[in-house]
Amino acid sequence: MTPAFDSLVDALKRLPGLGYRSAERIALRLLVEKPDLGKALSQALSDADGSVRACGDCGNLSETELCAVCVDSSRDRSTICVVENVPDLFSIERAGVFRGLYHALGGKLSPIHGIGPEHLNIDSLRRRCQAEETAELILALPNDVEGEATCHYLQEEVVGNRPIRVSRIGFGIPSGSGVTYSDSTTLRSAMEGRRSYE
Repeated sequence: MTPAFDSLVDALKRLPGLGYRSAERIALRLLVEKPDLGKALSQALSDADGSVRACGDCGNLSETELCAVCVDSSRDRSTICVVENVPDLFSIERAGVFRGLYHALGGKLSPIHGIGPEHLNIDSLRRRCQAEETAELILALPNDVEGEATCHYLQEEVVGNRPIRVSRIGFGIPSGSGVTYSDSTTLRSAMEGRRSYE
């Protein structure tokens, strides 16, 4: 193929979930089958790159200083759900199970990868806990070593002595699955996160 085509395929391969064959199919569709779609996609990417930024409070995507969630007066401002990244925020919001505020850290602590508190959106969370009527932080971070370390750091260094309740989302066996096919970490989380049967 041409160098420009190969360059497009290489760029598409960097997107999550796309291998060489999928990237090649998309490139052919954009260039040969639906060239108008390619132009529209290019324009949309350019527009988004110029206008979408991180919300000044929570780190969500926004085209203004504050995102739509942060300015929504109908939301419970006493509860902040802390997530690793914006896609996690989108998932919870799409599920419609939470009506408070969010805070996207932009990652999790990982000393082995050189990611410390200064690399994450933690100072902003600290300011929010000091300035707002925050009564609860819900930690919706991954159930892995780095996620647990981040939760511990937030509880000790951000919440500290403040009268803020800290809770952790439950983890366990996915809906529709069973005990037989669950790994030990999932089973441990399921046992520790059990609740009364009603």
